[in-house]
Amino acid sequence: MASLPTSTEKLVQTGIEHVIAETAPSIVPNGNASSTLKELDASTLIFTRTAQPKVVPEAAKIATQNITTDHMITCSWNATSGWQAPHLSAYGPLTLMPTASVFHYATECFEGTKCYRGYDGALRLFRPDLNCVRLLNSATRISLPAFDPKQLKQLIEALIAVDGEKWLPKSNPGTFLYIRPTMIGTEAGIGPKAPREALLYIIALQFPAFDEMSFVQPPGQVLSKSDAHEDHPKPGMKLLASRNDMVRAWPGGFGWAKVGANYGPSLVAQAEAQDLGYHQVLWLLGEQNEVTEAGTSNFFVLWKTREGELQIVTAPLEDKIILDGVTRRSVLDLARAGFASSAKQSGKLEVIEKKFSMTEVEEAVEEGRMVEAFVTGTGFFILSVSVIHYRGKDLDIPMEAGSSGVYAQSFKDSLKHIMYGDKSHEWGVVVEEHPNRCENSGA
Repeated sequence: MASLPTSTEKLVQTGIEHVIAETAPSIVPNGNASSTLKELDASTLIFTRTAQPKVVPEAAKIATQNITTDHMITCSWNATSGWQAPHLSAYGPLTLMPTASVFHYATECFEGTKCYRGYDGALRLFRPDLNCVRLLNSATRISLPAFDPKQLKQLIEALIAVDGEKWLPKSNPGTFLYIRPTMIGTEAGIGPKAPREALLYIIALQFPAFDEMSFVQPPGQVLSKSDAHEDHPKPGMKLLASRNDMVRAWPGGFGWAKVGANYGPSLVAQAEAQDLGYHQVLWLLGEQNEVTEAGTSNFFVLWKTREGELQIVTAPLEDKIILDGVTRRSVLDLARAGFASSAKQSGKLEVIEKKFSMTEVEEAVEEGRMVEAFVTGTGFFILSVSVIHYRGKDLDIPMEAGSSGVYAQSFKDSLKHIMYGDKSHEWGVVVEEHPNRCENSGA
């Protein structure tokens, strides 16, 4: 009999290792695992072109966030034979039983990335390897099957290779599509257990460039207090700090995984915050009001210490509270590589991942040490914060570049140069296009 794990965390980790060893043994370190189940294999992709191609809509309709491209990729899995051959076919509805696991036990995870039409004419993905690894981590955390992230990357590239030319024409550089890989438990039957059937699918859709909007008006009619006396509301994102009677995620939980269960429960608070004139909730944790995430985005502050040192600070990953965002990681990588020299403000920029409280943020604002704050994520990209409402008052955050902070704008510019091909970089992965691919050809 195997010895019992010394902690619940170890119990979960052992379970994840067993899922990977059974469903994707090729990615197990040292190659010691084996399985009779077929692994995900992009080379077996079956292609069927849509018989009813869509009309690409006018740019004004992109803001609806529900206009998908012509095709999608689907790939089913079952515990008897493993991964089946993936299919690239017309975008359309899925057929699931009402008792499917995803509807009852939240066996669902997803990713968000983008494909960019560069000014050099090429199509690029941005650090897709990170998204693919993160989907693997999210899937195995909720007992869905594992896969080789490289195979998922190839499937994403296959979809973009077919739909990219039409939906991101070379005549319209500087545009992008949002890519949404998703995995769901599909086994029919009531009862909380690891699903023995699952579905991976990948879709692409048009998406607004939120970071280019100088002011994103929330649905509510009430503006934040600091805007009430102004003829023109301030640009930038406005955040409503949560009270310490509720949390979005907690230490040892699954806030780090991109699963639907992390998002649904927070939408009520987000909607109420928007009705009050704020864009997102800034989620705090514990009696010390530790800053975690802003809605679905990572949160950064740039401040000066009382000794005059310039720091960029964001919450750490080790407690598994926040998502390891790709944009977050990229900003940190740029900052550690000496990014500060390209911003208008001079001086060494110290990069810190640590727990910090709203009291520290409040003190930095009141003492004139706050330089700027911003959020990062695939949806918002990098968007400066102008106001944080905390304990009954609005804290005004500097935005020295007008509609943005200086550093936030410089980070954006640096990353966009990579995304759109102005700068050659390993983070920008060029996708070879195949718009006229033949029926049923392999990947």
